[in-house]
Amino acid sequence: MRFRPCIDLHDGKVKQIVGSTLGEELSSLRTNFSSSNPPSFYADMYRRDNLPGGHVIMLGPGNEKAAMDALAAWPGGLQLGGGITIDNAATWIERGASHVIVTSWIFHDGIIELVRLEQLVQRIGKSRLVLDLSCRWREDGYYVVTDRWQRFTSLRLDGAALAGLGEFCDEFLVHAVDVEGTCTGLDERLLALLAEESPLPTTYAGGIASMADVELVQRVGAGRIDATVGSALDIFGGSGIKYRELVAFHGQHN
Repeated sequence: MRFRPCIDLHDGKVKQIVGSTLGEELSSLRTNFSSSNPPSFYADMYRRDNLPGGHVIMLGPGNEKAAMDALAAWPGGLQLGGGITIDNAATWIERGASHVIVTSWIFHDGIIELVRLEQLVQRIGKSRLVLDLSCRWREDGYYVVTDRWQRFTSLRLDGAALAGLGEFCDEFLVHAVDVEGTCTGLDERLLALLAEESPLPTTYAGGIASMADVELVQRVGAGRIDATVGSALDIFGGSGIKYRELVAFHGQHN
């Protein structure tokens, strides 16, 4: 299991936000942390600690300059997501992203468009693409959500879906949106599904609050599922997990 660090950007600043509130009015947006440090501060720290494969996520408009700041600090060391389309994917790779992370652009009216996905692969190559399959539970399973995690799609996350989409990309990133940013514990049911069914390197995010949760990812994921941690980390104002302790855990298992 690898620790995949994150740099979440909102209004040009590094923040930690409760994911399920992203589409609400500004008065309802729940922000756990807003940093006074630039994105490059975190990117450089991750580079020094040899933590490749982390992700920079642009949460809404106005974050392009901040994203470029992070990528310039570690060219080729970070993935970039948020508003990625076929028109800008190659540009972000040229700016230093190792991969681009895509969700909303490959869906139309809640239905996945494989033609768009194929076009994107032709443009940048499968090895440069990460599919963000962040999801929420609804009735009979987990369904991928788009548009800042507010819109349910028709794509139910199961073994068949993961196997099919695995033909088009290099990795999966999956946020458990219902617990994202809450520090209330991870979604073990979703984690088990990913561990059993995912054919590719997969990063789980959402709700991790303590080192016990990190160890649960290692155990339930059988070492196959990576994890990202946000609001619980002391570097993001949290009290549940010390960044240095997590870096040491990463080193012990890699």
